[in-house]
Amino acid sequence: MSSLTADIPDPPLANTIRIVHVGDTVGKPGVHIACTATPWLKRRVKANFVIVNAENAADGTGLRVKEYKRLVDAGVDAITLGDHIYRKREIMETLNTAPNIVKPANFPPSSPGKTWCVVSSESGVSIAVTSALGRVFMRPVDCPFMALERVLSEIPPEVKIRMLDLHAEATSDKQTIGRYFDGRFTSILGTHTHVTTADEQIYPKGTGFQCDIGMTGSYESILGREIEPVIGTSLSFEPFPFDVARGDVRLAGTWIDADPETGKCLAIGRIQWPLALLQQWEAELAERQKQL
Repeated sequence: MSSLTADIPDPPLANTIRIVHVGDTVGKPGVHIACTATPWLKRRVKANFVIVNAENAADGTGLRVKEYKRLVDAGVDAITLGDHIYRKREIMETLNTAPNIVKPANFPPSSPGKTWCVVSSESGVSIAVTSALGRVFMRPVDCPFMALERVLSEIPPEVKIRMLDLHAEATSDKQTIGRYFDGRFTSILGTHTHVTTADEQIYPKGTGFQCDIGMTGSYESILGREIEPVIGTSLSFEPFPFDVARGDVRLAGTWIDADPETGKCLAIGRIQWPLALLQQWEAELAERQKQL
């Protein structure tokens, strides 16, 4: 059982907007805790907007329509993906038609999906969301610099808050892209490695940055998968199935506070909540409601 306690940030400053980006959501345990946590992110963290990376939501690889609908029904405002985006073919139509889900901007123009979307937050502020794949140790893709330049030229200039999910392996790749676009995105938050990094910061021109916001799923695992099969394959090369693990489920993500007038990031911090803590909060809320 995890001994973690909740890390609840101070309330946001007046006239700012708080956005939480939830890291790679792995399988049923990850989807369950993301859906359970989203109302608490809005209640306790005072989030106005929640983004979830859901590229591993369907049994650990890809996204199905049912997981997409479950996340949206739970209150998730926008969904990003990554290199496993097309593992479940049924999501293709949703990628083309849903207003709140994006493909990596440096995928081919003919590939299904939109490279960016604009969604209104609960406070009425419009927020642009996009993503891109890195190129170091990743599948071959177009240049992320040029792709993101195109995205920035297409987003309406009145939309000041612009969130980038940078789905990449190498920290050098992420930092280079982050520094290049400093001041042009509100935040550039990394996903893909499933391991939270402790480098959250605000760059000089006002972009919040972190190499990786971590994994939402089982931490009694290897990157969300059962431990023994991964070790077995590493030792023998025998192709064991890498089933999604279920122990010590946690939600990981990062919050930012942004100025809706300038789009600059004013504060940034990490979140990591164990499922047991969310269940405790649910029980406490139910008890209070009984006493009313």
